Amino acid sequence: MTTPDSSMTSASTTPTEMAQALVWLGCSDFRMQEVPIPELQEGETLAEITTATICGSDRHTVLGRRSAPRPCILGHEGVGIVRDTRNPDLRVGQRVVFSVTAPCMKCDRCKKGMTAKCRNLKKTGHEAFDSGWPLSGTYASHIVLRNHQPVVVVSDSLPDVAAPIATCAGATVMACMEQAGSLAGKRVLVMGIGMLGLIAVEAAVRGGAAEVRAIDRNQTRLEWARELGAFTSDSSAAGADSEPEPLDITLEFSGSEFGVTTCIDNLDIGGRAVLAGSVTTSHTYALDPEWLVRGWRTITGVHNYEPQHLEQAVEFLTDSQIDWETVVSAPIALEEVPAKVEAVQGTFLRATLRQK
Repeated sequence: MTTPDSSMTSASTTPTEMAQALVWLGCSDFRMQEVPIPELQEGETLAEITTATICGSDRHTVLGRRSAPRPCILGHEGVGIVRDTRNPDLRVGQRVVFSVTAPCMKCDRCKKGMTAKCRNLKKTGHEAFDSGWPLSGTYASHIVLRNHQPVVVVSDSLPDVAAPIATCAGATVMACMEQAGSLAGKRVLVMGIGMLGLIAVEAAVRGGAAEVRAIDRNQTRLEWARELGAFTSDSSAAGADSEPEPLDITLEFSGSEFGVTTCIDNLDIGGRAVLAGSVTTSHTYALDPEWLVRGWRTITGVHNYEPQHLEQAVEFLTDSQIDWETVVSAPIALEEVPAKVEAVQGTFLRATLRQK
């Protein structure tokens, strides 16, 4: 539901400029409203959103599977044009993407290089509308980028539809690849062919894996993985006919009990499982320490990412062979976002919000 509501506009003196924003109040309640664009503070940047994509995590939020403050402006995958900045490394007119995370750079974790887990972390599209960062989401005409929030200037060679995807799915996959280590000559499994899984398939193939297997229930998505060079199987039948061959690297993006179990149980000696899909309440897994120790196996997790992973994602997706027009649905307007977020997700991996 989208309804105008001027009463929610934050108290302010007469603004010189207003942003149009889709404010989420909880459940299926969205309201379009004007939001004053604040005076920028040191290190901050105002970007006008040109294209955003709807990540599955926003669907989870609206459907109650993830907690989030309300009201807030959702959306964390976007690309935009710098309209004003107090960041000395940026200038007006540049086309930029930005990190999901905005760290403080002062806490012990930030100082150790773990900004993804900053103790004072703020996140794009996850902050309360009545907080000090109301224009934090991409379901709006403008976004304010915080001091210390990683920003990458992108060229026109990165398509509008791929640029926002770099900021969440792309960068997360790059973080997973870092944890996986060298894939050259390895037997790799990618579990779950959503946007992250599809990018991971291409990264594994380009990384020189000896074999890349992809598992998903959706046959269309499996076909997309095959086009990128993967061997594929249906998760509803995987492992039913014979014992699967052992694997060197497994990448888990489904978050399902089957996915986690498959990725861990089938690790060969020296194998490494990277789990990234379990971001909501999940089934527990019973681990045999002796099996882990004697097998020199490793299990690690990835959530959020570091600034270098966003840079790597931009570079990687600039040369991607993914057919974006096939895997992403036709562009919609800001007013159409609520219906798209609430709709049952089909084959498409992303919906695109085009504002310019």
